[in-house]
Amino acid sequence: MNLVKILSQSVFFITGATIFTMATTGTAQAIVLTFEGLQDLESVNNFYDGGFGGNGSGPGPDYDITFSSNSLAIIDGDAGGSGNFGGEPSPDTVLFFLDGPAAIMNVANGFTTGFSFYYSAINNPGFINVYDDLNGTGNLLATLNLPLTPFDGAPDPTGQFSPLLPLGVAFNGTAKSVDFGGTVNQIAFDNITLGSDIPDPTDVPEPLTILGTVSAGIMGTLMKKKRKQKA
Repeated sequence: MNLVKILSQSVFFITGATIFTMATTGTAQAIVLTFEGLQDLESVNNFYDGGFGGNGSGPGPDYDITFSSNSLAIIDGDAGGSGNFGGEPSPDTVLFFLDGPAAIMNVANGFTTGFSFYYSAINNPGFINVYDDLNGTGNLLATLNLPLTPFDGAPDPTGQFSPLLPLGVAFNGTAKSVDFGGTVNQIAFDNITLGSDIPDPTDVPEPLTILGTVSAGIMGTLMKKKRKQKA
């Protein structure tokens, strides 16, 4: 199973400190990247720097944010795209990558307080690294190992990588780049939020509920595999 009618999965651990900061950090002046306005399988490129995607979509909002050349937008298959996903927070486009270990987001002016996002990874683990310099360099401010998420949990009406679940982390310092990592064609991201460790705080489960949802998804997957083996 992949994201391009095709994606995968991750293993992530939430610490008590992370849970606390997720619940308490403010959300003022947060920037949210939804990837809407980009075409299916289009490079994001300079779309969020007031420029254009790889296929000419844009100009996008001028947030002084750029993405590495392997960072691609993909549209939900139910909306006519190539994506094997569902339950995205802002239909119908998400971020993924098809080569390299990670998609990199550069924020020229930097951002503080926290960082959050939604993601789906049903087969292989992923990771997030936040750095204080561009292109994944400098000091590591925060890191998250991403757990597996539910398989086919919220198709709309199709999409095995579903739903996308919210996650966030707070940090000290000023971040200038983020690695969105994992296995190519096996992890999707959406509603990337800078300046807040709480994704879409008006409509998101409490952090402990998020952890419970992820655990239930993993348990459900294991049970299904065991039942198939017995059959």
